[in-house]
Amino acid sequence: MRKILVSECLYGGRIVRYDGGDVHETNEVFLKWKEEGRLIPICPEVFGGLPIPRPDSQRVGDRVQTGAGKDVTEPYTIGAEETLRLAKEHDVAFAIMKQDSPSCGSKFIYDGTFTDTKKEGQGLAVEYLRNAGFRVFAEEDLPEAEEYLRSLEV
Repeated sequence: MRKILVSECLYGGRIVRYDGGDVHETNEVFLKWKEEGRLIPICPEVFGGLPIPRPDSQRVGDRVQTGAGKDVTEPYTIGAEETLRLAKEHDVAFAIMKQDSPSCGSKFIYDGTFTDTKKEGQGLAVEYLRNAGFRVFAEEDLPEAEEYLRSLEV
């Protein structure tokens, strides 16, 4: 059975989001994978030692910074490295990551102006995963992820 890396905020059960909120996934396919024990929950930001809650952060070029201008690239990098290590260790089929995050966004991220403006882009952990050859899906791409998993398990 192939494993799937997943943003822990989508997995549920433990609050890890920057704002202390909850966004766990309720899609039936996702819940089936969870029940099967396929999902490996990860939170790159927690892996990097950041607290819960933590200041809102956004990618600004190759850096990650808070709205107050503090550079937090180092903990985000540590978290991305640990995420990649776990993906390799578990030989995951792919990852499902929380959209818009400076770590986990796979299609869009906030643009670094802290004005709620999004742009095409990817979070740091997603960048590390993709650079290592892992496929990454956003939570709204579960039907495509399900089809991809089927193609790997035939």
